[in-house]
Amino acid sequence: MPLEASETRDQLTRVHWTAVAAELDSRGCAVLPGLLAPVECQALAALYPEDNRFRSRVVMSRHGFGRGEYKYFDYPLPARIQELRSALYPRLAPIANEWNRRLGNRVAYPADLDMFLEQCHAAGQTRPTPLLLQYGPEDYNCLHQDVYGERVFPLQLTVLLSQPGRDFSGGEFVLTEQRPRSQARAEVVPLAQGDGVVFAVQHRPASGTRGDYRVSLRHGVSRVRRGRRHTLGILFHDAA
Repeated sequence: MPLEASETRDQLTRVHWTAVAAELDSRGCAVLPGLLAPVECQALAALYPEDNRFRSRVVMSRHGFGRGEYKYFDYPLPARIQELRSALYPRLAPIANEWNRRLGNRVAYPADLDMFLEQCHAAGQTRPTPLLLQYGPEDYNCLHQDVYGERVFPLQLTVLLSQPGRDFSGGEFVLTEQRPRSQARAEVVPLAQGDGVVFAVQHRPASGTRGDYRVSLRHGVSRVRRGRRHTLGILFHDAA
């Protein structure tokens, strides 16, 4: 059964957020193991055919994004997704604000998601961005950044809804970072069913001999070799 909102908050309270912040600072991503139970993963993946829940469908090959497809949820979001989005945001906002401080960006994110979404909507970003992604054999997602307007929250979440080895093979989550005057570095992030990964949308700070500097990141999914893979994506800014 889906967790109630209070249970979601209790679940996130048990996360070692200091360690999460350290992982994000050092690698640009951090895994949240067992964020969703298998029954919740199956229930969310089963929403994919219900077109009335979504505002749009994107076939990646039509736009050069890769192969596979995804759908953006419409408001109101499914309760479990809304709970996760609302409960995670205040845990991540202090990290985002510290990143902005280190990068010399004066933007400060409010402590509450609703207040941040008010800023997005005032800037003309009113379309919800949480999404479900579906991949079949030979599908993949090219490296990209999810920037949908002027207002960008610098962290996002992906949750693997399918079980590796049973539902699909291949299809690894991949993150790359580009440092100034260096070649790009790639990292494959292993995920089990229900695991979430928080990662940088676009940039993160890194420490150097002359202080902090900006690292650019992109993310994608490697080729699915067999089966079908579903993931949930939660962004905290809305789209223009």
